[in-house]
Amino acid sequence: MKKIILTGIIALLCLASCTTKKVEKEEADKFTVTSPVKIDTTFTKEYVSQIRSVRNIEIRAQEKGFLQNIYVDEGQFVKAGQLLFKIMPKMYEAELLKAQAEQKSAEIELQNTKILADKNVVSKNELAAAQAKLQAAKAEVSLAKLHLSFTEIRAPFDGTIDRIPLKLGSLIDEGELLTTLSDNSQMFAYFNVSEPEYIQYQTNVKDRAETKVNLILADGQPFKFKGDVEVIESEFNNETGNIAFRARFPNSTKLLRNGETGQVQMLVPLKNAIVIPQKATYEIQDKKYVFVVGKNNVLSSKEITVGGEMPDLYVVNKGINENDKILLDGVQKVKDDDRIAYGYVAPKKVMSNLRLKAE
Repeated sequence: MKKIILTGIIALLCLASCTTKKVEKEEADKFTVTSPVKIDTTFTKEYVSQIRSVRNIEIRAQEKGFLQNIYVDEGQFVKAGQLLFKIMPKMYEAELLKAQAEQKSAEIELQNTKILADKNVVSKNELAAAQAKLQAAKAEVSLAKLHLSFTEIRAPFDGTIDRIPLKLGSLIDEGELLTTLSDNSQMFAYFNVSEPEYIQYQTNVKDRAETKVNLILADGQPFKFKGDVEVIESEFNNETGNIAFRARFPNSTKLLRNGETGQVQMLVPLKNAIVIPQKATYEIQDKKYVFVVGKNNVLSSKEITVGGEMPDLYVVNKGINENDKILLDGVQKVKDDDRIAYGYVAPKKVMSNLRLKAE
């Protein structure tokens, strides 16, 4: 019996010792705690964008025939009016000669009819019919010339030739694709903006410090020229809840090509934004958390939704408010339900030591 009592006393002493050590461990380190701050600010947000030429068209055959000549190469820059392709014109030349012969015959017939009409040998109606026949013959000549002109395909504007799928001698149908032509002197970048961001953009556009946007290319490098947001589409996409913006970029270096991708960086104004230092957060499975100091200095983790990112700072949409106290340093050293000793630092003082100052 005495042995059992002695064992129990030893266990109690061990438990008390462990508990004391745990409390001592919890309070051994003094942590820094601060609070979120509510400010009016702007942050740079990146949007995935599709890059398009200001003009990009398909060059198609307007007549059926054999591809007789190709005067350009893939990737070549061409000028407006430059000859690109020629379809064998023999049949259309023959149609023109035939139409011209019929026009000449109609002219002779009209002259003879006019002489007879002047002598009252034929009626005025026959003269009018001869005149109409000549007009119809002239129309056939114009149509034949038009068809013949379609055998020469010319560039409608300055631009760059894309791939040429057909080779010399190919039999092509009317409307068949010959190549595409891109005017890359300026480029459009299309990107989608959420409804809340659209409202903030439109509401605060006059107060924005910078109205231009940047373009980050696929290699992570910024494009040397800034662009201007010039068009916002008329309606939202019901499936995504987004609306498309279009920015125009100069492209004198011809670096940008139709079909490229990139990321547009745009300044987004925010009113009463909740902002916290990035180092106060930690991540688990792509979700971000902070430790909130609660009653008796006990920590509890809270998931947050990040709405924007600035140097050293996160804009928080949901999860905490400006009255919460959050752990600033040592988030990797603690866990839920730990009790800590801490020193509180005002949020503006914390941010004054970061790269981005809170005004």
